[in-house]
Amino acid sequence: MGAIVRAVCGRRTKWLTLAVWIVVVGGLGGLGSKLAEVQKNDISAWLPAGAESTRALTILQRLQPDHTVEAQIVYVRAGGLTAADKAKVDADARAFASVPGVRGTVGTPEASPDGAAVQVRVPVELPKTGWDQVKTTADELRGIAATGPAGLSVHIAGQAGYTADQAAAYGGIDGVLLAVAALVVIVLLLLTYRSPVLWLLPLAAVSVGLMVSQGLIYLLARDAGLTIDAQGSAVLTVIVFGVGTDYALLLIARYREELRRHEDRHEAMAVALRRAGSAVVASAATVAAGMLCLMFAQMRSTKGLGPVVAIGVAVTVVAMLTLLPALLTACGRWVFWPVRPVHGAPEPTGGGAWHRLGTWISGRARTVWLVSAVLLAIAALGAADLRLGGLSNEDTFVDRPDSVVGQRVIEEHYAAGVGDPALVVARAGQAEQVRAAAAGVDGVAAAAAGPVTSDGWVLVTAVLRDPSDSAAAREAIGRLRAAVHAVPGAGALVGGDTAVRLDIADASRSDNRLIIPLVLLVVFGILAGLLRSLLAPLLLMATVVLSFGAALGVSALVFDHVFGFGGQDTLYLLFVFVFLVALGIDYNIFLMTRVHEEAPVAGTRAGVVAGLAATGGVITSAGLVLAGTFAALGTLPAVSFVEIGFTVAFGVLLDTFLVRTALVPALAIDIGRAIWWPSALARAPKKEPEPTPAPVSV
Repeated sequence: MGAIVRAVCGRRTKWLTLAVWIVVVGGLGGLGSKLAEVQKNDISAWLPAGAESTRALTILQRLQPDHTVEAQIVYVRAGGLTAADKAKVDADARAFASVPGVRGTVGTPEASPDGAAVQVRVPVELPKTGWDQVKTTADELRGIAATGPAGLSVHIAGQAGYTADQAAAYGGIDGVLLAVAALVVIVLLLLTYRSPVLWLLPLAAVSVGLMVSQGLIYLLARDAGLTIDAQGSAVLTVIVFGVGTDYALLLIARYREELRRHEDRHEAMAVALRRAGSAVVASAATVAAGMLCLMFAQMRSTKGLGPVVAIGVAVTVVAMLTLLPALLTACGRWVFWPVRPVHGAPEPTGGGAWHRLGTWISGRARTVWLVSAVLLAIAALGAADLRLGGLSNEDTFVDRPDSVVGQRVIEEHYAAGVGDPALVVARAGQAEQVRAAAAGVDGVAAAAAGPVTSDGWVLVTAVLRDPSDSAAAREAIGRLRAAVHAVPGAGALVGGDTAVRLDIADASRSDNRLIIPLVLLVVFGILAGLLRSLLAPLLLMATVVLSFGAALGVSALVFDHVFGFGGQDTLYLLFVFVFLVALGIDYNIFLMTRVHEEAPVAGTRAGVVAGLAATGGVITSAGLVLAGTFAALGTLPAVSFVEIGFTVAFGVLLDTFLVRTALVPALAIDIGRAIWWPSALARAPKKEPEPTPAPVSV
């Protein structure tokens, strides 16, 4: 921190700091706009490298050099198809072949047994760059099919239709999230500072942090193999705005405090940076380290998210500790207008509402922490309603896109699994044995060996009896794999949409078992080093985990009984845990580092009251900002984002208004100096000054 202070708080060096950032933004800022060009949104970028569906996909791409997904264009008329309808379908099938993006042979129209529907299978190229091209192709196919006789409905289902709807749902996601997050931050900063100017500085610093981190990530994704997808880009925006604004609030609050004690603003900023900087660095290290734990995940999408967010947090904390202080000292005291901090004025937090709350808690500390813990434990009971088995295609979207409607039409008029059959690749010499083994599996309606072979491999399609996105279909995939694996010399592998879902669920459970304990261990280590204690970090971790359980419990009830969601994505639990533990512990860090600073002078119990008085307002503002930025995910039409955003926002509010405000201070007051065990603070005399209602110097 000494080096940072010397670099950004000097009368001349602050201008050099600003000049360096101008150069950095000029070099990297513009590259951030190209981030979408290097996103990998195809399924191969998400799946675990060793999963059976991944290995099957590798062989399928050899069988079909143009990586394709199937568009099932289904035509339906309630009273049965007319001759004009059938003529229209035949003409469309011929026209589909000339659409850019269609690769391979367009299928012959397939009439349903009841005569009310007919479908045409169209192979659509899925470029390695992801799903945007699929959407373009689907739109052109829809434009051809939509101009039919009155009363004839047309839908595009299958993997191509679902992929196109995903591309539409995530289209412009970065711009939407950026606008919503920025609006939330602006409103809350205006309410916090009540200044028409001051809010511009933290917003500018955060925006620079986001632009530079996006530019750096773009270069690493383009040249160093870093994986980023639409999900990672969205999370990056939310976390950078959330944590960056939190760090700004903490630093500005301490700077304003020191301006009342120091006449020279450069000296005030130097003291503020030294004292608040350690908490900011510890917070950023906690978030970054927690995210880097995701690199141990099997899921490639999860593995790639870790370094992406860690880079964003690292760049942002550097911006908050260098660019923001330089901007603040360059502007001077006037930037706080109309409530300018005057040198020599008393610190208002000494006898304010937060000091009174701390004093009230100190008189009944054990009751406060027991009641708080019981309330959180009761709320956590609702987590039993969570359904973590994954989302069906229909439940993936907040609304009902065309691919979902089309899939339900297909299931109504054809065999349930005909739209997304299981794809079995096997040695061509054992094709018939594999087909027979697949056909005999409970849950498989029919199996057929295709004529396409390459390097001695053949594709066997197995139509499932149940919808491909159902739990019953996933169970059938397990039986299918056992059956085809038993064919000697076949080397059979089962892929396809249902197999992918099964492998994702299995990998997610494995990731949960590994990464959740790892995150707890890493965060504990950072807290122990920061607070020089073992007991305090254990207690802080316990409070955050309890808050996490309560957030899950309340969210489960809201998702089920208010929003009517069909379940939770398989990645929901891990993402929510990492975000809430890594981010929720921040407020405990902000509070307890200030208590640790006050304890040697005032004693631990009085230090808790002083720390709560000094940090209460800024932590509350920070919690509202972070909760607001995560709530911005609720503006997206994807259920997984809405669920993650709601749970993290609610959990952050719990940490802000209950855990940090009541539970942690009450625990610290009740335990006293022993909370610092085994450091020297714990070995001080047991008798401490008791907190009183009188103002405390902070």
